[in-house]
Amino acid sequence: MPQSFASLYVHLIFSTKYREPWIEDDWSPRLYEYISGTLRKQSHKLIIGGGMSDHIHLLISISRDSSIVDLVRNVKANSSRWVHEQMPNASTFAWQAGYAAFSVSQSALADVRGYIESQKQHHETRTFQEEFLAFLEKHGFEYDPRYVFE
Repeated sequence: MPQSFASLYVHLIFSTKYREPWIEDDWSPRLYEYISGTLRKQSHKLIIGGGMSDHIHLLISISRDSSIVDLVRNVKANSSRWVHEQMPNASTFAWQAGYAAFSVSQSALADVRGYIESQKQHHETRTFQEEFLAFLEKHGFEYDPRYVFE
């Protein structure tokens, strides 16, 4: 076959360091725009980004010749730099060290998009920690709760 085809989607979740409520509603849309630009430079596409003051969800169409580790490293480093430059009151802003990445099938894209769009409603009854642990369990990850969160 002379051509290569790939349809790769990932739902990426990570929080601010110590789950501090850094991300404010008035500037979060600009943060997601910046992240989208960072991803485009790596040949990825942000389908939707959303979250709460202490964490973000990104649904990304990833290029076939990259790694999740590189993608996350670039998104975190560049967006952290952007926050420091654009938000004078966020001089100690940082992302947590880890992340979770879940593969998403084409048939589940609409559901994941809807989930990310509905973050405010989800978090009326569930903390980030509860949400995150539920994702790990749903996707069959074994983990020690003592080491999941900073």
